[in-house]
Amino acid sequence: MIAEEVLFPAALEVDAQGAIPGSHFDLLAAEGFYGLAGDPERSGVEVGFPSLIRILETLSSGCLTTTFTWIQHYSVVRGLTGTANPELREKYLDAAIRGEVRGGVSFAGAIPQPPRLWAAATDSGWLLTGEAPFVTGWGIVDVLQISARNTALRAGQPTGTIVTGLIDAQADAGITVEPLHMVAAQGSNTVRLRFADYVLPAEKVTAEVTHSDFLANQVMSSRRSGCLATGVAERCIRMIDEVGRAQVAALLQAQLREIRNRLDAGLDDPETLPAARAAASELAYRAAGALVVAVGSAGILARQHAQRLVREATFTLVAAGRPDIKDSLLKVLARGHG
Repeated sequence: MIAEEVLFPAALEVDAQGAIPGSHFDLLAAEGFYGLAGDPERSGVEVGFPSLIRILETLSSGCLTTTFTWIQHYSVVRGLTGTANPELREKYLDAAIRGEVRGGVSFAGAIPQPPRLWAAATDSGWLLTGEAPFVTGWGIVDVLQISARNTALRAGQPTGTIVTGLIDAQADAGITVEPLHMVAAQGSNTVRLRFADYVLPAEKVTAEVTHSDFLANQVMSSRRSGCLATGVAERCIRMIDEVGRAQVAALLQAQLREIRNRLDAGLDDPETLPAARAAASELAYRAAGALVVAVGSAGILARQHAQRLVREATFTLVAAGRPDIKDSLLKVLARGHG
């Protein structure tokens, strides 16, 4: 109901204005969506993973911009729930579950080789230096869960551990903010952050894990991010059907079902997940193109959903991407000649 009655009717205005109404997030908080990753004993919402995936996809079909911004909070709640830092958990978790404290995340500085964001140990915590290239929700969220690679050496090589902690989502000593202008989801307020000896106190650290464990945790994240693409594809397919192209919609819907199954199977076989994730974005991109053709010349008018969905499908090609997903996408796009 939220997707159909609130998010989708406002999606064109959100896109045109580059701003998400605060009431969207307030509604998600009031309905318990900020607590989806939380412990039910702490007022979190207990939901099975298949149901979570369907929720994310449904919301994405309503408004990708709102969903992409809000879903960052999921990882913050998970991080606070699993942290070995009880003081930090007690300070933030209950309010995060209620949506009173809202969070974003940034993994992208820690994952690449070489890393783009480094953490150097000090007596009282860590100094962060480098950049977090894509940080969503700046000016919307209250806290940011940031990850950086440890600079410490072992046998002349970096230890490979990843340090993650919470920082206040505001410009501060050691942080420079660069707004980014994107072709879609501009209302997500995505920025680039540059750090110069920014102090992350030890009491704000949520975890320090090995690089391999960190990447293993990204498997679930890749499955969740696939919902952005399948949600866009689902909306395009429904709109193709609504304009009287039922046969085309049925063919695309069958492909969407297959991709959903591949994404789910990738949780048990992570090596197959990048290709499945790529296939989801490729389908969204193709379905959005089909929608433009189906609606005709109106599809290229600025205040129409078709052109918005084409841009949002483009967004899913790179959002939350990884090198292996990129490689798979290039292969499938190169094969897609007539």
